[in-house]
Amino acid sequence: MLLEVQDINVHYGKIAALKGMSIEVGEGEIVSLIGANGAGKTTTLKTISGLRPLTSGRILFDGKDISKTPGHKRVELGIGQSPEGRGVFPGMTVQENLLMGAYTRKDDLKADLAEVYELFPRLNERKTQFGGTMSGGEQQMIAIGRALMTKPKVLLLDEPSMGLAPMLIAQIFDIIREINKRGTTVLLVEQNAQQALKLSDRAYVLETGEVVKSARGAELLDDPQVRAAYLGGDLGV
Repeated sequence: MLLEVQDINVHYGKIAALKGMSIEVGEGEIVSLIGANGAGKTTTLKTISGLRPLTSGRILFDGKDISKTPGHKRVELGIGQSPEGRGVFPGMTVQENLLMGAYTRKDDLKADLAEVYELFPRLNERKTQFGGTMSGGEQQMIAIGRALMTKPKVLLLDEPSMGLAPMLIAQIFDIIREINKRGTTVLLVEQNAQQALKLSDRAYVLETGEVVKSARGAELLDDPQVRAAYLGGDLGV
């Protein structure tokens, strides 16, 4: 198993954000975390990437315990993240933003940069434009492209469709599928549960910091409880 999160507990002060959370992500998979706001999805990704400390439990990556490994070292091991809210550097150009993803690398970046521009032709057209002047969809492309420049074994994607028009959402999900097809494992946090489950090999349903259900994506799409809770109203659009 490429990534194993084993019985982790995470606190914000005295408040328990994750309570005995366990998930697994196999090499080559797309795995989704779905659930309501406040369920602990973003906290899970932040904990895996080293931005939140564990209270207890452990995280294994490629068989190695990384529970106490600093975040920047986790990037070097192969964990790349596109954060919620995109986190684009507004005063840097598109290309400078992308190169920030490669800050720990000492090897040649040309092939990887060319691949990002192939995946996102829009960024290639605007590589000298400042990140802060790009649209929401374009900034999301920058955030994903920057994460890819870390050369990740697993790509953590936090709400990639947030605030985007339906046409752009479809495009982003197509690109996630293509990234996975090219060999990158994906752990996806997504409010658009229907799209996420269609895309995913497997998925976990989170409620108040705990996994309450897990199955193949297609099975959860047909699960009456999941449909009632997450696939109605705006979530199913």
